[in-house]
Formats: sequence, structure tokens, C-alpha cells
Amino acid sequence: MDVRVTTDAAAFEQTVSPFLQRDPVLHTLILSNVRRRATGTARAESGPSYFVSVHDGDVVGAAMRTSGRAVYLGALRADLAEPVAEAYADVLPELDGVAGDRPAATRFGQRWCELRGGRATETMATRLHKLGTLTPLTADAGHPRLMRADELDLVGAWGVDGFPHELRTGHREWAEQHLDQETLWIWEADGEPVSMVGYRLPTFGVSRIGPVYTPLDQRRHGYAGALTSHVSALILAQGNQACLYTDLSNPTSNKIYHQAGYRPVADFVDVEFAA
Repeated sequence: MDVRVTTDAAAFEQTVSPFLQRDPVLHTLILSNVRRRATGTARAESGPSYFVSVHDGDVVGAAMRTSGRAVYLGALRADLAEPVAEAYADVLPELDGVAGDRPAATRFGQRWCELRGGRATETMATRLHKLGTLTPLTADAGHPRLMRADELDLVGAWGVDGFPHELRTGHREWAEQHLDQETLWIWEADGEPVSMVGYRLPTFGVSRIGPVYTPLDQRRHGYAGALTSHVSALILAQGNQACLYTDLSNPTSNKIYHQAGYRPVADFVDVEFAA
């Protein structure tokens, strides 16, 4: 077993892409994050990303840690988690946590704590869904449209409110990127924006939907479901597959996406490290 670490996203992509492309939906997070860094289209970061590939003759596993975030294992085999943890311990003095398939994330966390001390706690469970046959959803009122330039502050504020861990900083730049790429849609009702849905440009034929956000006082009108199904239809029309992640603790959103035609692919967990 050979475990290799690199900060070169382009070299890593060349090494692991044939393996990951066997199931580009299952591996969407690694494929899309590596592609943006390999092509220089990712937002500016404060430090290097560390990519790990596991080889047993051919590539048998991959993981990534982008600057300021947890290690992401995705669907890594559980028996590979400990050597991957050891590889990251060699290059990272500290780490906030790990995410991925539960057995792999658990074993990674145990090994990391053996090496660095502290404790590991599971904090969140998510589910990856893939769109099968789309069933369009409707809302009480309104229509979809692309975000406008005068909504950068609004979209950034919604992003911070709905996803504070992901958008602690750089939320306006994040909104500007969506505006430039035309990848964020607004649901407008009675002349007011009431919900937003974004998506990633396709990587190896897969577009991942997110973020999906509706302000608290505008919920339960079907806005997010209708807008998600609209964006899903656009992705399909472009000849790509659509996928998205849900929080397993939110049965309402999981039910809505199921109604739209999304079906489960895999479950993952977030594990945080603390002293």
C-alpha cells in the first residue's frame, strides 16, 4: 500500500480522475473541488490544499483537505482511513475534523486522536442524492429568474445566514462568482426575492445543486422546491446529471427532494475534533 500526499491539484487530478470518474456523482465533491483548484478558478485561499491518493498498484482511494476545512474522505474504504490519517498527520499540525462515509470517518478520527490527542465527535449526517426522473414542483406564487447584480449583498447575506460554516468569509466574492457564472437563481414572488438556489458548473458531466436557501419568514410556500426543480431541469437540458446533499436531520427537505425525483446515493457524516 502506497499513500501519497501532494499540494499540486493538477497532478492529483491526473492521478485520481480515472478512478473517481467511475462514479462521478458519488465522487462529485472531490472531483469538482480539485478541478477548480487545478484550473485556477477557485476562490483565493489562505493556505495550501493537501491531496492524498492511495495506491495498490492502481489508485484505490482519494481524499482532500482544502485550506481551512476538514479532511474530506468521501466514499473512501474504511480500511484505508488509518493510513490516510497518518499521512495527514505528517503534514498538518492540527485539524478541525473529517467528513465522509461513517466507518471511514470514524476510523480516521480515532487514528487522528491517537496521534494528536483530543476527541472526535460526530456532529452531522448528510445524504447524497442523484436525480432520476424529474417531477416539477410548484409554489404558491412567483417565478424563477437569475440573480441580478444589485442582489450581491442580499445573496451574500443569505449565504452567511444559511451556511455560516462554509461562508465565514468571502461571501460577497462567492456571490460575485455565482453572478459571473450565471449559476444562482432567485424565486421572486410579489416583486420580492424569497428564495435562492445555486449550482456548480458541471464537472465530468455532473452538476451539484447548492446552496438552497429560503429566509425563515418565507418558508412553507414551496419556493425552494419549485426553484430546485427548475434548476434541475436546466441541468438536465444541458445534458448533465444533477445531484445534491441534504441534512438527514431535516425530514422536510429530504421529502421535498424525493418528490422532485431525487434518490439516495450514499450517506456521510461530519466528525469534529476537540481538545
